[in-house]
Amino acid sequence: MPMTKFLAAADISKALSAFQTPGSFDYKKFFHLVGLKTKTPAQVKEIFKILDQDQSGYIEEEELKSVLKGFAPEGRELSDSETKALLAAGDEDHDGKIGADEFAKMVAEA
Repeated sequence: MPMTKFLAAADISKALSAFQTPGSFDYKKFFHLVGLKTKTPAQVKEIFKILDQDQSGYIEEEELKSVLKGFAPEGRELSDSETKALLAAGDEDHDGKIGADEFAKMVAEA
């Protein structure tokens, strides 16, 4: 399912453009720019399913590295430090991955 089913292509493009430089990624700003903050909890969970590439029910560190590509193919990979910071921000139970509820809470609190 394409991300554009839930988010405007122009918003996705604008958000990806804002964080092209490695080391610049700020998930809170990204969630605002891409339009995630305006979505219902159910829509956020559908977006989570798109980002959960292996459909395991979690976004693991390797999937987080490619999270921007999950929004659009032209998105860059996150650096190791950006990936670890994003994981630390969302992984409340410290199991090394972000579940759907953790992701929804991270978006809500951004």
